[in-house]
Amino acid sequence: MIFSPKQDKFFNLLHSFGLNLEEAGKYFVSYKLKDVSDLKEYSCKLKDYEHKGDTIIHTIIAELNKTFITPIEREDILHLAMTMDNVLDGIEHYAARLEMYSITQVDDYMDQFSKHIYEATKEILEAVKLISQRKLSELRPIAIRIKDYESRCDEVLRVSIKHLFAKETDVIKIIQYKEIYELLESIADDCQDVANTLESIVMRNA
Repeated sequence: MIFSPKQDKFFNLLHSFGLNLEEAGKYFVSYKLKDVSDLKEYSCKLKDYEHKGDTIIHTIIAELNKTFITPIEREDILHLAMTMDNVLDGIEHYAARLEMYSITQVDDYMDQFSKHIYEATKEILEAVKLISQRKLSELRPIAIRIKDYESRCDEVLRVSIKHLFAKETDVIKIIQYKEIYELLESIADDCQDVANTLESIVMRNA
């Protein structure tokens, strides 16, 4: 979707961030690792998305510092941007951790986590579109769906760690995979923070 020149600059920036996050989420879930050499490409590409996100965040902060009147509360704009940025940072950290540990086998639990997180990023993009269209009353169902994905990730974490300690005998692998599972669940927590921010925006502007 391309906004007209009259579209508010903050809505444009939030939408740009949402697009970048959703694209990163799609790459995060769809890239198929085959060997160690793929890890570098995977990590670097997600780092590129993270850098682009940082650039948008810096622009939002600069614009907030020089703008007197904003379309919604400036605190809401900043908090929404920062919570979305946390999700993107978490995705990049996950890729970096895979590269650090030379893990090329994405197991079923990691796949489940990533699919739920990607679905949450799609919901986040839809939310910023609605904000740009000033349809704030339609945000609450999206926030609920994002929280549902976080709850699913909570369950995946419980099952994955139980399975890990029951089946794995290599202590190093236990440490590595437990850390990765917990990192993925923390990304889902960051998505929930976005949902909480969306609900706050609805309440502030009711």
